[in-house]
Amino acid sequence: MELKIGDSIPSFKAKDTNGDDFDSQNLVGHKPLVIYFYPKDNTPGCTTQACSFRDQYEDFKHLGAEVIGISSDSVESHQKFSKQYKLPFILLSDHDKKIRKLFGVPSGMFGLLPGRVTYVTDKKGQIIMIFDSMMASKHIPKALEAVRKLVP
Repeated sequence: MELKIGDSIPSFKAKDTNGDDFDSQNLVGHKPLVIYFYPKDNTPGCTTQACSFRDQYEDFKHLGAEVIGISSDSVESHQKFSKQYKLPFILLSDHDKKIRKLFGVPSGMFGLLPGRVTYVTDKKGQIIMIFDSMMASKHIPKALEAVRKLVP
């Protein structure tokens, strides 16, 4: 079942870049979230997307939002990816694809690749924007525009 605008994001747990336990409930209710699902570390589109979120990260932080990237890559892969590109935000390892299924993220490229979808939630965890596109660079301005609308 795919999540839609107006739905609350489901509660989920995963290992973060440092191998620590991450619980979404520690952020929901405290700040807006930008949660983006991407296919794979160190691929051209995913690197472009991650670096674009990195380059705009201060803008998201300034607006009070947190950015979270999720793929099925291992914690070790995320550590290398994060270190190589100096990513300041959280990467989560969804190795069993449970979070992807929880959100209902569709596959891209005729089902050959895990989908690339960005969700923006308000402070309460309600989805205000969903952007589904394999065009990696287009996610960042869309997410930033949605977060800006949350700030009075």
